[in-house]
Amino acid sequence: MDAEHKHDLRNLIACPRCDLLHHVTPQDSGKIARCTRCHVTLITTRQDAIPRITALSLTVLILMTAAIFFPFLKLKTGGLSNSASLFDAATAFQSGILIPLSGAVAALIVILPSLRVLAILYALVPLQFGRPPFRHAAFAFRLADRLKPWAMAEIFIIGVAVALVKVTGLAEVTPGPAFWAFSALVIVIVLKDTAMCKWSIWTALR
Repeated sequence: MDAEHKHDLRNLIACPRCDLLHHVTPQDSGKIARCTRCHVTLITTRQDAIPRITALSLTVLILMTAAIFFPFLKLKTGGLSNSASLFDAATAFQSGILIPLSGAVAALIVILPSLRVLAILYALVPLQFGRPPFRHAAFAFRLADRLKPWAMAEIFIIGVAVALVKVTGLAEVTPGPAFWAFSALVIVIVLKDTAMCKWSIWTALR
């Protein structure tokens, strides 16, 4: 394959919804490119995207650390009270056939979201300072993209909210600092993913 043909392939983007191929032309900052068939957004160029994503990713790591080790919930009933952290929830099943469940909980709500953020930072931090990307930066960003469906922090906080509605009738439940940190973490993750334009990052990593 000659260099000119490779260059042409690099300028093609497939719509994630209808698979229609588009030839990409340079986009001005702030412009949005949409699919000509189904109108889904393909490219959103923002001048400050990389600094914003880097800052939000660092915020996610800080909030994740607080969410893991600080008290998550405190339950009080019949004169007895108990508090648990996110780490306690992830390691609650430590015996018998429930050990894999403990590992799955820890992976989906702590390990994979943290690994995804670290991979994004590995890929983007050099670009933030105007330097060439690290070796294997493209692999790290591809890993972060593939981990996205498996990083289920958002699903966990929704499940906790549903459980709180059911438990409040049986006991007095007080959210701890980790609960609010984890709730803020979910919001920051959504903001980070919204600010991210994959096409622009791949172009910068070439």
